[in-house]
Amino acid sequence: MLLAVPFSIYYGETEKWGILGAGITTIVIGFILWFFNRNAKKNLGKKEGYLIVTLGWLMLTLTGTLPYVYTETIPVYVNAFFETISGYSTTGSSILTDIESMPKGILFWRSATHWIGGMGIIVLTVAILPLLGIGGMQLFMAEAPGPSADKMHPRITETAKRLWLIYFLLTLVEFLLLKIAGMTWFDAINHAMATMSTGGFSTKNASIAHYDNFPIIQYIIIVFMFIAGANFVLTYFALKGKISKVFKSEEFRYYFFGTVAVTLLITFLIVNYQDPNLASSLSHTKIWGETENAFRHAAFSVVSVLTTTGFVSADFTMWSAMVTAIMFSLFFIGGSAGSTSGGVKVVRHIIMIKSSFYEFKKVLHPNAIIPVRYDGGSVPKTIIYNILSFFVLYMLIFIMSSLLLTFFGLDFPSAMGAAASSLGNIGPAIGSVSPVDNFAHLTIPAKWFCSFLMLIGRLELFTVLILFTPFFWKNI
Repeated sequence: MLLAVPFSIYYGETEKWGILGAGITTIVIGFILWFFNRNAKKNLGKKEGYLIVTLGWLMLTLTGTLPYVYTETIPVYVNAFFETISGYSTTGSSILTDIESMPKGILFWRSATHWIGGMGIIVLTVAILPLLGIGGMQLFMAEAPGPSADKMHPRITETAKRLWLIYFLLTLVEFLLLKIAGMTWFDAINHAMATMSTGGFSTKNASIAHYDNFPIIQYIIIVFMFIAGANFVLTYFALKGKISKVFKSEEFRYYFFGTVAVTLLITFLIVNYQDPNLASSLSHTKIWGETENAFRHAAFSVVSVLTTTGFVSADFTMWSAMVTAIMFSLFFIGGSAGSTSGGVKVVRHIIMIKSSFYEFKKVLHPNAIIPVRYDGGSVPKTIIYNILSFFVLYMLIFIMSSLLLTFFGLDFPSAMGAAASSLGNIGPAIGSVSPVDNFAHLTIPAKWFCSFLMLIGRLELFTVLILFTPFFWKNI
């Protein structure tokens, strides 16, 4: 929060005092919590782990609302809470109707919530959730040490240092490239933070569509969104020059070639939907311009939704009904495990598909031992059951949430879009929450409920929902 103060000072904004007050308040709250818990036990079990993750994220959100409340830039508390949880969960849904009129210090803080949330989720998914037995990153761990302090601390510290360094360096590189490509230094900082966190908050009302005359800016963001949606462990190997390790990853191959295939399909549909006789009616130069434009917006939209970034270069709901259906299906794919993206994750889909074929084989050969293989190794049944349970629960929550949001006043397509977007931490959706709309018109109960969906979606469902089970609180 204090880092946002210099921006307010530089632009001569009176909101600097509100941001400063919010920062001081947060420091005081942190000191009080530390003082009364400084002698607490340091050995953590699984139950404490679930509580720390969930309550930590809630505390981040509650204190994160203070700059909005103190400066009165978002005076209604439910709106401030929604904007903050959307930032920390890297969802990118917004209740702001005129972003460009907001003070620069507040816009920086808004983007910083993305960047902080992205850093936190990398360590959470790579280092902490596997220890609790619920992370998709279990498939990438050679050994999951127990949650005792002496075994947990060194590994998480080392993992965090390396991943945060990669995260920072990639953000810095993108900032420099965006500045060179034509963005102002302020916009470049904000968009770099929002991209690497797969967040999607922009400083422009039209999001990245504002830069439609700067194709290079959109291509830079496409590349960095794709990198942010990939496993950060693989990014680490790539930066060390071990490119072969990257393409040996089964998840990365599906992620890469799947993105290319869907992009080309949507490019074809855009070109033919807009003008079926394009090739015969336009000059070669015009054809190339239209095709490049279609490819760029298709690639941008596919990568933005697949990585759950939520930036917008065009309204994909206006291209065709089939394109809208394809894009909506991507809401349930997600990026890679160990990335800043949300959603179900590609690796879970791979395991579920392979598990389905495994069951077909078992029908034909009931006595055969046929393991589900991933990256050359067999996947333990506990992980398969975990993934299947996760997906069933995910879809059940989506269906129930869609129905509940209709009760809160949304039409059914909009309710489906808001539920899928919030649960998958995506941002733009369909209906009245399409890429050219926002969430400002939602009723107060709908905003609180979408905030809840953003939290449980970001923390892999089980982490939060297990707190609502009676057996969790027994013998704690």
